[in-house]
Amino acid sequence: MLQNSRVAVLVAVSILTLLSTTSAQWLTQPSAGIPRLPDGKPNLSAPAPRSVNGTPDLSGLWHATPKWDTDPKDSDIQPWAREQAQQRLANPASLSWSVLCLPPGPMVTFTGPLKIVHTPQLVAVMYEVPNNFRQIFLDGRSLPKDPNPTWQGYSVGRWDGDTLVVESNGFNDKSWVGRPGFPHTEALRVTERYRRRDFGHLDVQITFDDSKTFARAWTATSELLYDPDTEMLEYVCNENEKSLQHYVQSKEVSAVTVDPALLAKYAGVYQMMTPRGMANATVTVDADQLTIDVPGFGSGRMVPLSATMFQFRGVALEFVSNDKGEVTHLVAHVVEGDFKGPRIK
Repeated sequence: MLQNSRVAVLVAVSILTLLSTTSAQWLTQPSAGIPRLPDGKPNLSAPAPRSVNGTPDLSGLWHATPKWDTDPKDSDIQPWAREQAQQRLANPASLSWSVLCLPPGPMVTFTGPLKIVHTPQLVAVMYEVPNNFRQIFLDGRSLPKDPNPTWQGYSVGRWDGDTLVVESNGFNDKSWVGRPGFPHTEALRVTERYRRRDFGHLDVQITFDDSKTFARAWTATSELLYDPDTEMLEYVCNENEKSLQHYVQSKEVSAVTVDPALLAKYAGVYQMMTPRGMANATVTVDADQLTIDVPGFGSGRMVPLSATMFQFRGVALEFVSNDKGEVTHLVAHVVEGDFKGPRIK
């Protein structure tokens, strides 16, 4: 079971079962030393700060936005990896790192808020979820040649102008990469490029290279957004996990197909509860499939269970229409009950 100090009830991989409280400290603490507009609001478009070495200073509290642009095709994925990815889409809860209480591996940057502490010799990254950390060494060392595989691997960085280039190896093969996720082997190499284009935006480009899984190296682009006037929270994953037994696992990938015209009616923006409060979840149609982006929580494909019911990360999401056939809201069916998410656009 997952726990968070602002959460009264939290079930792994649920979207609407995270009931928030306001008892945690420093969630509204003004950040010192950041640029502000005349009305006192943070100026996220101000110039990026510089470190003592003259390079952009990446320090700050950040979170990933829903942006995720990538280029791999089915033909770029080895058959065994495609098969595992399809099975994972059908059973996202049973194979989720959050249900199994395991680290997310190379995708850790996109799991929740993170704090970067930037020094001349080291970039340290602390992750709220899953209460993990990472070190990126800037002291000129090389990557280990025969590393002991770990969840987060080993990382070294160098500057290319105003862009920090990070190379990593030594990952174990127990995590997934991409959206939707693909398995990988211990041969995985990851190259990241970080460019702080202004005070509040950090552009991220990631290249995944694993010849045992992919026919070619492929790249994804995303961005991080600065989180002003707040702080990280403690996040605990209980090793005596009790959630997995409650998830029903289908044996095969769903064969349900839904009329594209009906899918188009579901596209829109719905108000939903997340671990960090209310968020506007965007549902879109992509190649005759529904996808969902929930800021601060995640994004991915919604697997159809029926014409109106879809599964996302172990949660059954049902679209509800009025007597005129207009989709008015969705309902998340979870262990604790049914939670309504009104459509706002």
